[in-house]
Amino acid sequence: MAVLIDGKAVSMQIKDELKQKAAELKAKGINVTLAVIQVGDNPASCVYVRNKKKGCEYIGIGSLSYELPEETTQMELLDLIQELNGRQDVNGILVQLPLPSHIDEDTVIKAIDPSKDVDGFHPQSVGALCIGQPGFVSCTPAGIIQLLKRSHIDIAGKECVVLGRSNIVGKPMSLLLLRENATVTIAHSRTKNLKEVTKRADILVAAVGKPRMITRDYVKKGAVVIDVGINRDENNKLCGDVDFDDVEPVCSAITPVPGGVGPMTIAMLLHNCIESVSLKD
Repeated sequence: MAVLIDGKAVSMQIKDELKQKAAELKAKGINVTLAVIQVGDNPASCVYVRNKKKGCEYIGIGSLSYELPEETTQMELLDLIQELNGRQDVNGILVQLPLPSHIDEDTVIKAIDPSKDVDGFHPQSVGALCIGQPGFVSCTPAGIIQLLKRSHIDIAGKECVVLGRSNIVGKPMSLLLLRENATVTIAHSRTKNLKEVTKRADILVAAVGKPRMITRDYVKKGAVVIDVGINRDENNKLCGDVDFDDVEPVCSAITPVPGGVGPMTIAMLLHNCIESVSLKD
């Protein structure tokens, strides 16, 4: 019977710690504020934005919300980012992705002041992570490291396989595991003998975006399985990239979907907002 890694419980623990830090900053006259920009009304984005606002409220920091219509031009969005970059009372800027197709995400991410890039997507933040410099770390991978550590799962010396090579999860995840002294393999859609590669993993991180793709055939007995996927199955039910029922009996620990990695992403975003104060110094 695998240990269930409870992202809700761990994220609450982190949020309570951040609540304390926010109160200490407030006592010193430092108010932290996150600005969230959403373009259009993508239903999933609406849920995320609502949860981010709730998170800010819970830990006691300010949030500014900019809900822009779908037809907002790229220039209008860049002008707003420029304005927020210049505001002393704004510590973090988050542009909710995905953006409508007429707006170039890359240009928008680069427009955010790196000292306010609480999503950790700016090339400067990614570069800092690569060479071990201080900076914001992408929230989902940072949350996974916290999940492992706070669940007392050793990373150092372990063989880790990250399945997926996106800029938001796969690449930063591999760098963070490397920083924790793991031996890391990145696998992807072009990897040959994929099951053989993933079966070497002591810790398998699945971030492929394919519902229930990972069955027990991909998993070494006793491995730790982290499921980053958030998909809808044929019955419109929320599920991960891992076939939980099939994999759970063979692994030693596993994250559920929902309630695993998801809550950690918002907890680490809030962590980055608090961190923005010391990164400015």
